[in-house]
Amino acid sequence: MAKQDELVFLPLGGVGEIGMNLALYGYGPADHRQWIMVDCGVTFPGPDLPGVDLVLPDIRYLATERKSLKAIIITHAHEDHYGALADLWPGLNVPVYASPFTAGLLEAKRNFEKDAIGEVPVTIFKAGDTINVGPFSIEGVAVNHSIPEPMSLMIRTPLGNVIHTGDWKIDHEPSLGPLTDENRFRQLGDEGVLALMCDSTNALRDGVSPSEKDVSESLRKIIENAEGRVAITTFSSNVGRIRTVAEAAEAAGREVLLLGSSLKRVVDVSRDIGIMEGIKPFISEDEYGYIPRDKVVVILTGSQGEPRAALAKLSRDEMRNVALAAGDIVVFSSRAIPGNEKAIQDIKNGLVEQGVHIITDGEALVHVSGHPRRNELQKMYQLVRPRIVVPVHGEATHLTAHKELAEQSGIASVPRVRNGDILRLAPGPAEVIDEAPHGRIYKDGSLIGDFDEMGIGERKKLAYVGHVAVNVVLDSRYDIIGEPDLVAIGLPVYDDEGDEMEDTLFDAVIGAVESIPRARRKDLDMVQEAIRRAVRAAANHAWGKKPVVTAFLTKV
Repeated sequence: MAKQDELVFLPLGGVGEIGMNLALYGYGPADHRQWIMVDCGVTFPGPDLPGVDLVLPDIRYLATERKSLKAIIITHAHEDHYGALADLWPGLNVPVYASPFTAGLLEAKRNFEKDAIGEVPVTIFKAGDTINVGPFSIEGVAVNHSIPEPMSLMIRTPLGNVIHTGDWKIDHEPSLGPLTDENRFRQLGDEGVLALMCDSTNALRDGVSPSEKDVSESLRKIIENAEGRVAITTFSSNVGRIRTVAEAAEAAGREVLLLGSSLKRVVDVSRDIGIMEGIKPFISEDEYGYIPRDKVVVILTGSQGEPRAALAKLSRDEMRNVALAAGDIVVFSSRAIPGNEKAIQDIKNGLVEQGVHIITDGEALVHVSGHPRRNELQKMYQLVRPRIVVPVHGEATHLTAHKELAEQSGIASVPRVRNGDILRLAPGPAEVIDEAPHGRIYKDGSLIGDFDEMGIGERKKLAYVGHVAVNVVLDSRYDIIGEPDLVAIGLPVYDDEGDEMEDTLFDAVIGAVESIPRARRKDLDMVQEAIRRAVRAAANHAWGKKPVVTAFLTKV
């Protein structure tokens, strides 16, 4: 008997967390499925991952399915949707489909990053286009979001149609198109939609997101009424917001300075594809100091408290040609990503100390999310009329709130899905039928590996308790030659009695060796371990913590 074809959904990132979005759709019998990947994003490390640059989805499941992966489709160029592509694609080597803006940003990043892996070939795919790969036919559908050229995907298969929304919202007056194509979604609903995989980021928020037009008007008034300089920090990918600020500045008779390499890359790509048409050239940093304070606007990176970004440097007064002064205004035209609050507050404090006035979305309408609130989600259900809704893009609270909303809205099936779950969409009722290996891998410098391979656990230990290296040399009679070498890094200088910590540890080394009878010192491994233990014990007695200790023992 022939094995039954199935349509399955497998998220390897972004479901149960914010960021690192990566979804797989599979079609065929369980032992011979063909796959497509939608998005390939990153998330950013917190202080619990010292030294790590990026967090990537673990795609080891695809190691066995690699020959069955037919394509990668990118919905838009936010880092949490495309940021892992350059690092993970070489192990997959399949066709990539993305918009002109996404392709341009990918190329610009490759040219900018010195450790970038080779070029990822991209086939241009835009809203309104259709591609056919294996058993899948994928149509791009225009949606509005806080970045150019976002799209949802209509994925047609012999067992039913699936809409993967990506990130979206309904804004009838955005600063930058496209509009969410409600008419096309309604037509797709008429065609029949088995399942809707839908953004849950704002599922806890009632009503409808404010329009970008309202944000534009608010920013325009701030710029017009400001007596000094105005600096506006936003996500570098929010081209619509950048364009709005530039237009408002020009209307107010002000010049515009861009600060931040990622911002400049985005603007360069936007100019290349015509999105910045009509916006006059920006000034250089060298010109900034010669322009009156009431005649300049700065658009800059650093809205999330990044310590090396332009705003952080300004808050520390570390820039050579650019500075702020008392009476200037800094506008945070962004939301704080959870976990970044402390870093953002540190920057605000530095600016306030300089006499700079801060405006956030708590004081004025200077930012609006690019994700749908509850009424917009219900509008999408009404347009496409899916039999199944699968909440994606969110942490547990977002996914659960979205699940409850969908059920209250009359959706027949709203399965609970998390990263690694293999959800069978058809045939039969939607249910989780298996679990795939999943997790996180880490980019650290130019290397990529898992938690243990990258030494992150040991590095975390070092951050808490420091490291002691000690080297002891024994002569032919197994007595110590000279004095042991000892280096302590990250330990207190003095112990609890006011003695130098290194002296305390040095005495512990001598004591450990001399306490072992000479005849037993022939067991060098035992002596080496005794030294290591003695140093840890001495540090713990004097400090209350046990450092990482590396002992070297040589017999001559």
